[in-house]
Amino acid sequence: MRINKKKFIYLISPNRITKNFYKILNGVLKSDKISFFQMRFKKYSFKKKILIGKKIKQICKKNNVKFIVNDDPILVKILNADGCHLGQTDMNIKDAKKIIGKKIIGITCNNSVKLAKEAIKNKANYIAFGAFFSTKTKKTKYKSKIKTLNKVKKLTNIPIVAIGGITNENYKKLLLNNANFLAISGYIWNNKKYKPTEAIESLI
Repeated sequence: MRINKKKFIYLISPNRITKNFYKILNGVLKSDKISFFQMRFKKYSFKKKILIGKKIKQICKKNNVKFIVNDDPILVKILNADGCHLGQTDMNIKDAKKIIGKKIIGITCNNSVKLAKEAIKNKANYIAFGAFFSTKTKKTKYKSKIKTLNKVKKLTNIPIVAIGGITNENYKKLLLNNANFLAISGYIWNNKKYKPTEAIESLI
């Protein structure tokens, strides 16, 4: 999977759709800093996710951003999305590959080198670690450390995604320590100081 250092953001959706979301999303993706957009809606029905996903996919395609679906390989197949992100309690990667074939599959590895080795062995396309900083976006069971990124980078060339409480005040530390992409949600969608397009621009 190609790494574009200028497009280092892996943007995750807000927890719910608000008024003008699609227009705002298009404006954010135009920034040319985003490689991936992950649709992550825990409280919406499968049917509603299909309707939302179709609209998001068009916006991603227009802005040359890979469209990733959280947790659900079947939804990936229906939407013909670019890939799927799987947590440790979701479907295993081998079963997911049977459903979506050669599409992108990313795996959450928390703060574990052991889980990373397993994901590498199973040919994940990227591996994600977090949370690095405190976050209100989702409840976090695991706290990750910079040294984990450095250990994992010695094992593989698979892209590494860092997640959890990333802002314009701490993001450079992760990029300087072997994170290829930064998964960001709350700083963009729930920022009290900046609008989403401004928040993206503050990540230089």
